[in-house]
Amino acid sequence: MPGGRPPPRSRRWFDEGDANMARKVIVTIAPTGGMAKKSQNPNLPTQPVEIAEDVKRCYDAGASIVAVHARRPDDGATCDAAIYGEINSQIRARCDIIINNSTGGGVDGDMVEQGSNGYWEIMWEQRLKGLEAGAEMCTFDSHTIIASFGGKELLVHTSPNRCRQLAELMQEKGIKPEWEVFSPPHIMQDATTLINEGFDPAPHYFNIVLNAHKAFQDGMPYTPKILQMMVDLLPKDAVWCTSGIGPAQLPLAVNTLLLGGHVRVGLEDSLYYSHGVLASNVQLVERIVRIMREMDMEPATAAEARDMIGLPQLTVSAPAAAGQAA
Repeated sequence: MPGGRPPPRSRRWFDEGDANMARKVIVTIAPTGGMAKKSQNPNLPTQPVEIAEDVKRCYDAGASIVAVHARRPDDGATCDAAIYGEINSQIRARCDIIINNSTGGGVDGDMVEQGSNGYWEIMWEQRLKGLEAGAEMCTFDSHTIIASFGGKELLVHTSPNRCRQLAELMQEKGIKPEWEVFSPPHIMQDATTLINEGFDPAPHYFNIVLNAHKAFQDGMPYTPKILQMMVDLLPKDAVWCTSGIGPAQLPLAVNTLLLGGHVRVGLEDSLYYSHGVLASNVQLVERIVRIMREMDMEPATAAEARDMIGLPQLTVSAPAAAGQAA
């Protein structure tokens, strides 16, 4: 293959060689995020116990990874290690789902600060605290972007030196990165540079985020052609999922299943089940699992997902639902 490019990633869901075996799909639940408020959707879980209880319901419905954002008692965004630790402990007491902590945090609370020049920034020192709570995975935004929320323009400054610092810390702590990519350079330049420097042994786990272009300066809308382009740019040995923001959540997830990828759903990405109808996290998981099964696919268990993305199995047993038995 010229340049070592992987084979095309489309049509894999109905390959004849897999006719007698359901394809296993990793379902990530993103229950909270760092932006939405309970005033927008009362089903949004923000505190440790309610997050953990919501995650358990989603796990029972088929989720095998949880993308955790932490909130302060006043619901402001934070990466405080103590709060993350409480959320993680509450989740682990209930199930063996893969725990992924955000190093992006959010757009208010502890995370933001206004500089003397008047510009706002999501603070680097706060972001690094997301690594301190014992998560198996953490998000890795290996790019510098401008986010626009609540009338503020927020700098997310992740320079090459900061990227290497974050990569080294993850490597030291045995944390698997989830590469967050919003546009082609995030794959071709930012993440791939660090992968080629040896910071993330294969397989590499990518989350392709689409339809975030109204909030993130270099984000891209969702279309089938844009998704295919992004998938074709992924490095060899990539395992990939997608996050569809707002009304793109469902069509992007279905498109992703057709192309052989994995899916992420949750109130972090969309507060609605359909036009004007507020969602709950478990409804969003149940819907995508129902669609998967109509296509002869099955949700991967947490143990299966660990094998697929190169994580060690848990050495301490955690409660597991009957439907999640490996």
